[in-house]
Amino acid sequence: MTFDPSTIVVIVAILAGIAVALLALRARRKPPGVERRTGETGSPYVASRDRPYMKPPPARAGAGVADEVAAAATDVAGAVLGVEVKRGVAAPADDLQRLKGVGPKFVARLHELGVTRFDQLAGLNPNEAAHLDERMGPFQGRLIRDRVIEQADYLARGDIEGFEEKFGKLG
Repeated sequence: MTFDPSTIVVIVAILAGIAVALLALRARRKPPGVERRTGETGSPYVASRDRPYMKPPPARAGAGVADEVAAAATDVAGAVLGVEVKRGVAAPADDLQRLKGVGPKFVARLHELGVTRFDQLAGLNPNEAAHLDERMGPFQGRLIRDRVIEQADYLARGDIEGFEEKFGKLG
């Protein structure tokens, strides 16, 4: 039995589609304790007009390569099909007012820009921090002046002693 080249291409495409579908279904059946964090408006890894690019959180125990591939395939499938991919519950917001020099209006502006957790601030590289600072409106310059990113790094790691040693007692 012989196949012409176009038949082989069709068979490979069908097998690839089945593989992507299986990976997508596997992503929906996550093992207990494994969750992908997403922002309120979707993936935290994509820049938008209202939200700077956020680095992915560090790898967690139990998040294997297969889970990451399945999640990536789901993201691609959602983009190709033009549908919003629903994920688990978003990670709870941290109390950003614990940072020295940060009040409720500053926090409200950060939330508008999609920043709700210490690890998001701590994970910003210098370019991302500058981009976020440009969009802070009346609070422009405060991220650097008040060392907000450095403070957030201590709190994201849970290093309260280090924070208090460097910045004073938490209120």
